[in-house]
Amino acid sequence: MTGSGRGGAARRGRDRRARLLPPPPGTRRVRGARPTAAVVGGGIAGLAAATALAERGVAVTLYERRPCLGGRVAGWPTVLRDGTEATMSRGFHAFFRQYYNLRGLLRRTDPGLTRLTGLPDYPLLHAGGTRDSFRHVPRTPPWSALGFVALSPSFTLRDLRAMDPVAALPLLDVRVPEVYERLDAVSAHDFLDAVRFPAKARHLAFEVFSRSFFADPRRLSAAEMALMFHIYFLGSAEGLLFDVPRAPFPAALWDPLAGYLRRHGARLRTSTPVEHIDPERDGGHRVVTDRDEQSYDSVVLALDTAGLRSLVARSDRLGDPGWRARVARLRTAPPFLVSRLWLDRPVAPDRPGFLGTSGFGGLDNVSVLERYEDEAARWAARTGGSVVELHAYAVSPQAPRDVEEKRLIGQLHRLYPETRAAAVVDARHEWHDDCPLFPVGGYRDRPAVRTPDPSLVVAGDLVRTGLPVALMERAATTGFLAANALLERWGVRGQTLWTVPDRGRTALLRAAARRLGGT
Repeated sequence: MTGSGRGGAARRGRDRRARLLPPPPGTRRVRGARPTAAVVGGGIAGLAAATALAERGVAVTLYERRPCLGGRVAGWPTVLRDGTEATMSRGFHAFFRQYYNLRGLLRRTDPGLTRLTGLPDYPLLHAGGTRDSFRHVPRTPPWSALGFVALSPSFTLRDLRAMDPVAALPLLDVRVPEVYERLDAVSAHDFLDAVRFPAKARHLAFEVFSRSFFADPRRLSAAEMALMFHIYFLGSAEGLLFDVPRAPFPAALWDPLAGYLRRHGARLRTSTPVEHIDPERDGGHRVVTDRDEQSYDSVVLALDTAGLRSLVARSDRLGDPGWRARVARLRTAPPFLVSRLWLDRPVAPDRPGFLGTSGFGGLDNVSVLERYEDEAARWAARTGGSVVELHAYAVSPQAPRDVEEKRLIGQLHRLYPETRAAAVVDARHEWHDDCPLFPVGGYRDRPAVRTPDPSLVVAGDLVRTGLPVALMERAATTGFLAANALLERWGVRGQTLWTVPDRGRTALLRAAARRLGGT
């Protein structure tokens, strides 16, 4: 239940060891004069913060510089060359079952999560022909790891015996923030070298975990990768299968949530970038846009890395010098490319809705949208074609974009040969470089939810929390934590949260990790 008694809150999935995080005690709703809050950023983190605040009686105004909500999971209209009205986005997103708090946010307008549908497998294909699957792998550790070794052609029992068990122990008892103290100074690449992770299984670690951060494993903190192993595989019983929206992101997720927020009195100001924010003598803040300015009791900064860095630089009185310097040091991951192709003929019927790949040039995964999304399915049924989406993560910033786009399509032809004869009815190529980079040694520079100013809080997937969360779930969790920090000041009970277990699941292995790992 939420603090306002609603049934759309986060809840545990099937894992009985999931961790409950109750908020500080307080009243159910604001009493007396309504405090005001500005939420700057309309992505998952900002929407979570705005929801928790508005439900409890806070007068919320949400600012979003783009015309659409959802942040990196947004969608927007486009018209294809054949006249079809379609929705474009920044690409495929997997809604894993251990995303308790994100799923709780979506339950506000979809209590049964019926707008999501599960894909039957999480298949991974290496260019050498090796194919892995998580469909039949047990979900509960340690049986999940043993089952994967028994079923995987990439990771055999012989490979398991060849690994360095002492070097691998940190994976068996991941705790936050201790995992950063132990592994943040090491790259994901070097950590797997030390573990003697088998070469032919590297694509499992890199493509499934490291590349999810849009970063080269040589630049990614090993602590972040170890946390991913814990969340999705070694620490949670929810498994590695996931859900996807049945409709484009706006229709399935954000349009309903926008209506919910408005019904709770929130103002949603899209296409309204914030120019700067000035602290006021009474402890509030003045938010200035190119159209107007308004004072608020509190502010949530729910921005991507570049947006946060830029706004703080323009708002020279926010925070203190140390906090501002740490924000200024934040960096973004390399660019990524999403290419969506509307083809005049179908891909083969056995092509999965999602396929992770390795060894196919820069191609990291392929989605066949008509397998799960209603808009694409209608187009495919009407035209006899297919809607195919290609992802390339961590592209070199110096790479010519037109060359990379052609190279990605060439790899599709290699992977799915039937597409060589297909004509492209239309295509959209989305380039972005706004994902946070979690570099080796960078954990201490990342902002926490709370800042030196108690009326100013930060949310987003770049924020450190002390909790085992990542990616979209970190965005949702920090949004709720930011709201909770403000609600606590007003004596109001905030949002109850859940996470995967906060330590290894087996007492014997936890003891070994502590003893042999030196912590």
